[in-house]
Amino acid sequence: MFNHEPEGYLCPFCRVLSGMDSAANTQRDIVCRTHGAAALIAPRWWPNNHGHVLVVPTAHHENLYDLPDQCGHAVHDVVRRIAIAMRSAYGCDGVSTRQHNEPAGSQDAWHYHVHVFPRYVGDDLYASAPYGQFVPAEQRWPYADKLRAALGQAR
Repeated sequence: MFNHEPEGYLCPFCRVLSGMDSAANTQRDIVCRTHGAAALIAPRWWPNNHGHVLVVPTAHHENLYDLPDQCGHAVHDVVRRIAIAMRSAYGCDGVSTRQHNEPAGSQDAWHYHVHVFPRYVGDDLYASAPYGQFVPAEQRWPYADKLRAALGQAR
């Protein structure tokens, strides 16, 4: 009913979660995977919030309206783990989460996802460009490595 995914859509999240690199992400960008959700370094960054993370259900669901309860719980559990690891790994001052639905809600990838941003005093996240700039994989990987290490130490 509230779907906008075009026919024949090749989901970049499903592609990377199936073990293939996508145009935007590589396998090395994945920092955490559970039965129901995965977290990966976002391929686009905002100017002062490098290394932000996208958390997605491992099953394809376009948006919040389609998301089964158990998938929502799985995603939120990983969002929390990432937020805690991000505070430790990045030394940020806080964390913000954001999620979009439908074109009018600024959704531009047709697979439910939650953004987890590292926040710093005065970073102007919400005043900066509405969409981040694409970042080469080699610049993303050190952030992925830091988060993986922090996740491995978290209890």
